[in-house]
Amino acid sequence: MKTFFTADEHYGHESIIRLTGRPFSSVNEMDAYMIEAHNSVVCRSDRVIHVGDFAHRCEPRRLRAIFGKLNGAHFLVPGNHDDAASLALPWAGVQPHVWNVSVDSVRIVACHYGLRVWPGQRRGAIHVFGHGHGKLQGNGSSLDVGVDCWDFRPVSVPEIVARLATLPPLMDPEGDDPENAGVKP
Repeated sequence: MKTFFTADEHYGHESIIRLTGRPFSSVNEMDAYMIEAHNSVVCRSDRVIHVGDFAHRCEPRRLRAIFGKLNGAHFLVPGNHDDAASLALPWAGVQPHVWNVSVDSVRIVACHYGLRVWPGQRRGAIHVFGHGHGKLQGNGSSLDVGVDCWDFRPVSVPEIVARLATLPPLMDPEGDDPENAGVKP
């Protein structure tokens, strides 16, 4: 079993194509592409953590049909567009707005919003987020896992770790704090 992360699919949301410059001519084309891209990397036995905005303005019957076509056991960390219809889907779990999870010995803090600081940051925990549709730059410890950044598909933990290694290091907000002098992260 592998674990994947994704965010900001916005299934059923026609306007997201224009708002984010997605390369689709219709919402049907976008949804079909994302379902295929999802299933090309996720197996039925895998786990997928959706870090918010699974759908927006999607008719409930269509939403359930889309959800039923996706491989994997699905967990949701809610975002600002996850309404009652999205929350009513048969998720394996709906987590609080910030979820601390460990995957293959990697400590991950998942939140729909890009955080400046997060629990365990000074002890190696990384942060994955969505919401920014690729407009909020990550750093060596924090990364946008939204579909707009990953060819409209979920991303694995090894892929996240590899991309984090290419980004500039996180500036430690407490690095010059005298209270932390001599304290190791």
